[in-house]
Amino acid sequence: MGAGGCPWARAVACGDRRRGGPEVVGRAVVGRAAGKAAAAAAVAAVLVGGCAAGGGAGGTAAGPSAAGTGPSAGAAGPSAGARAVGAAGPSAAASDAPGPARVAAKGGTLGAPGSACPLPVTFDVAAAWVPKRIKPVDDPDLRDLLDQGTVTIVCEIDAKPAGNIGFLRVWTDGDAAASPREVLESFVAGDDSPGSVVHRDVELAEDPALPAAEVTYVVTSPLLDERKKVRALAVVTPAGPVVLELGGLDTDEHEGMLPAYELAKGSLAAARR
Repeated sequence: MGAGGCPWARAVACGDRRRGGPEVVGRAVVGRAAGKAAAAAAVAAVLVGGCAAGGGAGGTAAGPSAAGTGPSAGAAGPSAGARAVGAAGPSAAASDAPGPARVAAKGGTLGAPGSACPLPVTFDVAAAWVPKRIKPVDDPDLRDLLDQGTVTIVCEIDAKPAGNIGFLRVWTDGDAAASPREVLESFVAGDDSPGSVVHRDVELAEDPALPAAEVTYVVTSPLLDERKKVRALAVVTPAGPVVLELGGLDTDEHEGMLPAYELAKGSLAAARR
């Protein structure tokens, strides 16, 4: 079974799924002893060679693709996509830096029926980023790669056509009774050795009535053997929870991708059916 032409194997896997295929290239390809520059070069080589290539205006994949991230897709002025209204958990490396958030230029909107990824929510996508629907799989080993906590990945937005190596991923579940905080707690617990976890309630700028929460935390990158930031936004719609996740090859690249995440967060609203 393939994802964008890249074979699914636990030794070498496409995507930064923390269980079977860490961060674009497995340890069988780039060992822990490799320097960061060598790892980045290997990532670029794999992606350019066709592993989970994301061309065109959207598509379908059998599983999550290569997931390293790259520099910002371009900023379009200061704006905060959601207002923090509360926080819980220790302050640590995963906490947000002070100052206004940069927001990427809009390239389109995702989530409505007929779009590349029909979702319970809609949000804006950064210019040149390409969404791709993730098809369900029956193989239990592969299925494990698509689940984290209570949610399952259903869509990823590829930054590579915009000149970056990275993805913004969307996860969903059908349990509308769960709270955003509960969804995120389960999501974080399903990651590899999460630490420095900071939860906060947020009020969405586009849809203040939609229950929402956000989390930032750190995990160890299996590719680089260093700690890196992850953040995720969860909302609960009548159709169930939705998680928007931004990971990254390392913390520097994660932070470079934040303008695209902020664009999505600031425009996210329940889909009109």
